Amino acid sequence: MSTERTPSADPLFAVVGATGQQGGSVVDALLERGARVRALVRDPDAPAAQRLAERGVELSPGELDDAASLDRFFAGVDGAFAMTTPRGGIEHETASGIAAADAAARAGVPHFVFSSVGGAERHTGIPHFESKRRVEEHLDALGLHRTIIRPVFFMDNLAARSVSVEDGAVVVRMALPPHVPLEMVAVRDIGRVAAAILLGGTSVEGSTLEIAGDRLTGDDIAEAIGLHAGLPARYEALPLEAVASFGDMAQMFRWFAETPAYQADFATTRELDPEVLDLNAWLAQSGWMPGEASSRRRG
Repeated sequence: MSTERTPSADPLFAVVGATGQQGGSVVDALLERGARVRALVRDPDAPAAQRLAERGVELSPGELDDAASLDRFFAGVDGAFAMTTPRGGIEHETASGIAAADAAARAGVPHFVFSSVGGAERHTGIPHFESKRRVEEHLDALGLHRTIIRPVFFMDNLAARSVSVEDGAVVVRMALPPHVPLEMVAVRDIGRVAAAILLGGTSVEGSTLEIAGDRLTGDDIAEAIGLHAGLPARYEALPLEAVASFGDMAQMFRWFAETPAYQADFATTRELDPEVLDLNAWLAQSGWMPGEASSRRRG
C-alpha cells in the first residue's frame, strides 16, 4: 500500500549487515541516491568497517544481542534495513531479527524494511525460511510500520557453488530436475529495491514483495554461463539423495523440485529497480568467470 511518509531532505538510514552481501548492497544503493547511512558493526577498526567509514558511512559499534547498542544504532534515523543469517543457528537467527525489530520499535523508527526470503509465508518447513517467517510474524505483532522484501535464490551463489570447469567445459550441478525453473535475483538488486522503498513514495510500502530478476532451468543456467565463459557447457541434475546430508539445503532443493516454489513479482521488482539484472546481465556486470583454478576433474 502507498503512504504519505517522506523521509527528510537529508535522510539517515540504519543498515544491519552493512559489511556483508545484502546489507552492503543496500549501503551502495543508498549512497548512490545521496542518502546518509549508519552501519551496525562489531568492530569499527575491522577492514570492512573502515572501508565503509572511508565512504562516509557512520559506524555504530554494537551487536544484535546487545539492546543498548541497538538503541543507539536506531536512534533518530529516518528508516532502517535489517536482514538475518542462519550462520549462528536457526534459533539465533530468529532471536537476532526479533531483537532488531524490538529495538526499532523502542526507537520509533518510522519505517523498517526487513529482508526475508521468497516463500517464507508459505510454511515451507525449511529451517532457514521458517526462522525468517517467525521474524515477519513478530514484526506484524509489534505493529511496526514495515515493508518486507522476500528475495529468491541469489545469482551470486552460483559463483560460490554449483559451477565448475571440467576438461574445458562448464558444468553446472544442482539437485534440481532439468525441467524445473529456478527464480533468481542478484544481490545488487536486493539493495536497489530496498533503497527505493526506504526513500519513500513507492506503491509497496507497508506490504510484502517477493523479488526476482530471472527464471531459468538448469539447462538455461548452464548455457548462459557457457556463453559468458566462451566454453561448452552442460547441466547435470543431481538426485536429491546426493544432497541429503546437507540438511537445511537439502530441504530447500526438495521444495524447489516438488512444489510451486518461488513466486516472485517480476513486474513490481522492475518498477522499483528498472535496471534489475537477468542472469546474462549479472554475468556481464559481476566480472565473475568460472576458471580452471577452482575446477574439479572427474574420475
